[in-house]
Amino acid sequence: MASIDERVLWLSTSMVHHANRVRASESGLKVGGHQASSASMVSIMTSLWFDQLRPQDRVSVKPHAAPVLHSINYLLGTVSQEQMTSLRQFGGLQSYPSRRKDPGQIDYSTGSVGIGATAPIWGAMSRRYVDGLSGRATGGRQYSLVGDAELDEGAVWEALLDSHVQDLGEIVWIVDLNRQSLDRVVPNIAARRLARMFEAVGWQVITVTFGALLEDLFARPGGTALRDRILQMPNPEYQRLLRCPIEELRQRLPGTGSGVGEIADLIGAVDDDTLLRAIRNLGGHDHGALRQAYAQIDDTRPTVIIAYTIKGNGLPTAGHPQNHSAILTDEQYQDFAAGLGMDPQAPWARVDPDSAAGQVCARTAQTLTRKPHVASAPPPVPTDFGRTRTGTSTTQAAFGRVLLDLTRTAPEAAARVVTASPDVSSTTNIAGWLNKVGVWSTEGRPNWFNDDPETIMHWREAPSGQHIELGIAEVNLVSLIGELGTTWERWGEPLFPIGVVYDPFVERALEPWSYGMYAGGQSILIGTPSGVSLAPEGGAHQSIKTPSIGLEQPELISFEPAFVQEVEWMLLAAMGQMARPGGKSAYLRLSTKPVDQKLADIPTDPAARERRRRQVIAGGYLRRAADPASSPSTASAARTPDATIVAMGAMVPETIAAVQRLADLGYAADLVSVTSPSRLFEALQGRNGQSDEPSWILDQILPSERSAPMVTVLDGHPHTLAFLAGVNGVRARHLGVSNFGQSGDLQDVYRHHGIDTDSIVGAVLDLLQ
Repeated sequence: MASIDERVLWLSTSMVHHANRVRASESGLKVGGHQASSASMVSIMTSLWFDQLRPQDRVSVKPHAAPVLHSINYLLGTVSQEQMTSLRQFGGLQSYPSRRKDPGQIDYSTGSVGIGATAPIWGAMSRRYVDGLSGRATGGRQYSLVGDAELDEGAVWEALLDSHVQDLGEIVWIVDLNRQSLDRVVPNIAARRLARMFEAVGWQVITVTFGALLEDLFARPGGTALRDRILQMPNPEYQRLLRCPIEELRQRLPGTGSGVGEIADLIGAVDDDTLLRAIRNLGGHDHGALRQAYAQIDDTRPTVIIAYTIKGNGLPTAGHPQNHSAILTDEQYQDFAAGLGMDPQAPWARVDPDSAAGQVCARTAQTLTRKPHVASAPPPVPTDFGRTRTGTSTTQAAFGRVLLDLTRTAPEAAARVVTASPDVSSTTNIAGWLNKVGVWSTEGRPNWFNDDPETIMHWREAPSGQHIELGIAEVNLVSLIGELGTTWERWGEPLFPIGVVYDPFVERALEPWSYGMYAGGQSILIGTPSGVSLAPEGGAHQSIKTPSIGLEQPELISFEPAFVQEVEWMLLAAMGQMARPGGKSAYLRLSTKPVDQKLADIPTDPAARERRRRQVIAGGYLRRAADPASSPSTASAARTPDATIVAMGAMVPETIAAVQRLADLGYAADLVSVTSPSRLFEALQGRNGQSDEPSWILDQILPSERSAPMVTVLDGHPHTLAFLAGVNGVRARHLGVSNFGQSGDLQDVYRHHGIDTDSIVGAVLDLLQ
């Protein structure tokens, strides 16, 4: 194991050296690569891979230890020598572990600090969920290798506090306690404080402080005083000792406390080489100490192993407070090679296959080879239930009804739906769905309110439930649905994960959800209620920027319906392209604004209805201008419009009213109802030759022969639809919400932001007159 340790340290350091000092760079920019952060993890990762892991186990590796992971995979034969020279090169090995871009077995993409660390928690829940669905018991631990500074991230503690986590005994975290962050030696990182925090949420805590060499010194006369001295000294003082030559170390180490004489006598009897090795002999670098820690793991609850390490262990930069981004100089690299007995001119040599280390590598490569999971095809999802909604309703309420309709119309597809919410199920209209499918938990629990006649939402908790209720933590929600959205690829079990969250808090969840998409997760996020249409709630709960998320987020389709029927079509379309190669995530922005569904004017002819559905999914549809003084629903091409009004979501009813008022004034206005700004932008890019996306929808909703001055309006930031004026190069005014909201009646709030019917009519007249 020591031989493998040295080889992994050498390879991971050489990768970064080659990328920065050997490989030509046209730009001259520093490539980087985190040699010191990798070095502190070498023994932990070597001991885990070559002594502990089983094929069913999964590991999330801290971002800055990517070179160590690549080096281990190189020794296991899944990374080539050519790839070892490609770190941070275009098309080469990634800066941080990527399950979609890197070769070898990469279980979790990391790089977003705190998010990758918690991914195995949601991976464990996802695996348990699909095991219950399939009847298989795949088992296996879920390891997270975490840097101590990463524990500053709030996402870590949000995840640990979730009530489901304490039941997940397969979770094992290993904390690389090197007491350094990017900028400095952190003065107050204390293992005992961290241990108490983990214990408070029900975790087993195992601390690996010292290695065998130091423990041997502690057993000698004066050893207790030496132990106390090391444990009690500040982190920066200990790090400074690592930089001392031997004589200075002998002077500094005894300190000035009561045990100074005992410590001086003890280390006086120790030779120089042993003392220099002993001061560095922390538990995270000692295979025996790590093996003892693994043997203590209690699989009935989550476990954290806090392993003391040295940042840069084994390198000339070890312990230096600014070593985080430091790259060894050529001279340092030559000395490093000489110390390990390696050839800097041939850095990619593997271990001798006939040696004990070589045999361990070969055996590990064979042991960790996984049988590929054969992915089941996702069940077919209907595109249209064939019913037309009437009456007055909201798009938020429609969402819950669509889920219930799915259980009746397509039960196989409904059985693959799993919903999740951060304590907002009752206020987002999915109580009926929850009552129908039950609530997921690791074990069955009694519903004590089952016989209470005033209880209308029932919590029937069992491993068979299809709704997962989380605490008020949006980061947990999107992290979970992201992992649920990978089960088709990881375990061969397709799911349709749907998260429900208040739209104002989508932005809080966006970064970890984006991470989930980057890692390959395909999921649906319902943001509701949205916009200033949530008028009484005021600015704190009125979302402004979320309409444009789909324009900016890769691998995401965004929808914003105006009518109930559109919700059905959108949700079914999103599900119908998920859980398969090339699938995307989807975001639906819904509203609690009551709308008369007659305004949707859904065609009764089957062919015309299907045409409308296809347009809704493609991004929008056109209501041609009415002749002045006639009905706004009359589709007429009798005259070229004077203006085009483009509206989205909750603002469509106000726009329909504006079109009628303009007709009364003698102006004909086309009305374009936008259902997906992201789809329309992709179509425009396709028309311009900047992508392969089809552009037919633009010809149908904004035909050049009907081009006219344009007003756009939405319940959100006006820039979302502003690009549409460029389709035909027309003059435009863009209405929307650019300031924090106010509490009030709906029309008062609309008037305040200039998106009411009067404002729409006024904007058109300004353009025309």
